[in-house]
Amino acid sequence: MLLGDQVYADELTERTRSLLHRLRDRRTEQRAPDDQVADYEEYTRLYYESWLDPEVRWLLSTIPSSMVFDDHELIDDWNTSAAWRATTTREPWWHGRITGGLVSYWVYQHLGNLSPQELAENAAWRSIQEMAGDDEVRDAEPMLRRMAELADAEPATFRWSYVRHWGDARLIMVDSRAGRVLEEQHRRMLDEDEFAWVEAAMRRAVDEGVEHLIVGTSLPWLLPHAIHNIERWNETLNVRHHGRWRGRLAEQLRQAADLEHWAAFGHSFERLGAALTAVARGEHGRAPATALVLSGDVHHAYAAELVRPGDLDARVHQLTVSPLHNQAPHPIRVGFKIGWSRAARRFTERLARFAKAEPTALQWEKQAGPFFGNQIGELVLEGREARFLLSVAEQGDDALRQVLDSPLSDR
Repeated sequence: MLLGDQVYADELTERTRSLLHRLRDRRTEQRAPDDQVADYEEYTRLYYESWLDPEVRWLLSTIPSSMVFDDHELIDDWNTSAAWRATTTREPWWHGRITGGLVSYWVYQHLGNLSPQELAENAAWRSIQEMAGDDEVRDAEPMLRRMAELADAEPATFRWSYVRHWGDARLIMVDSRAGRVLEEQHRRMLDEDEFAWVEAAMRRAVDEGVEHLIVGTSLPWLLPHAIHNIERWNETLNVRHHGRWRGRLAEQLRQAADLEHWAAFGHSFERLGAALTAVARGEHGRAPATALVLSGDVHHAYAAELVRPGDLDARVHQLTVSPLHNQAPHPIRVGFKIGWSRAARRFTERLARFAKAEPTALQWEKQAGPFFGNQIGELVLEGREARFLLSVAEQGDDALRQVLDSPLSDR
């Protein structure tokens, strides 16, 4: 499972930046900044560079993969807020970026997520197959660009989320980027139809007797407590003071500090928690052994477990393993370590109460981490047993070393 930021459209290597600089027509005014990709053609070169490594090519050709995007496939902070979107979409290069980004994601990542039946039912794929059968050679890109334009303008018309069946395990991969509702008074990580679809997929998995329910989402659901509280505090300020100077300051902080995880969409955080605890409590049938949320994004690894409510028949875990080759700077490392401390938790809880942020009844505890460096996480499932293995290579290490072997299913 590759949980977002498979490519960085807004942070290019020197090699790719130099190549694009030579290829670009400098007379085109709508090009992106020199250190970012601009359109579909440039995205193809980005994927080529990212997946050219022989070991990566071997891995992708031999191991079944499930992927989902995060912000850097498009641009840092993609769909953070309505204010961010209003500013960014005015840029003259944005149209080429969003259409090129979504089309290239559809080609390089999303098609491989779909089952043969889902492919056969996909309108864009059917159109391309019809084109391939014509005697006349035609270019599918204009049709795919229109698909991307509609998916961006009306997210409810296109579903990037999907379900995968793995024997006794069920993966529900959730798009937590493209389909957000950003209106400040009604912020949602997913729109109503999308969330209802996710909940129905959970109930169906339980009804079919799965032993392990897995929710994939690029952004962690359970964060270090202090960071969770700060995001709730910030969202509350944005809602209460929207359009005024306090609201503008809160919005600046939101964008500067990337305060846009599930905790920053309080209604959606609680709704996902309610759906998971209903499954774990056995409200829809026999509870699975585990309900697992797998995420990336935060440039380190950790494991956390839901400890309240305490009447659950299944264990509920947050397992986070972030992208390779993107080291967290030292200040960020310190911040994530402090974020789990009791002192930081108490201070930020008071801060959130002062802003009258709605508290959550859910409680969770860190089980392992944080771990920094390059990480490979392994989820080992056998019957109702589950284990989480983590291997890490810090900067300067020439090999991965296993740092964690944690049981997930037995108490």
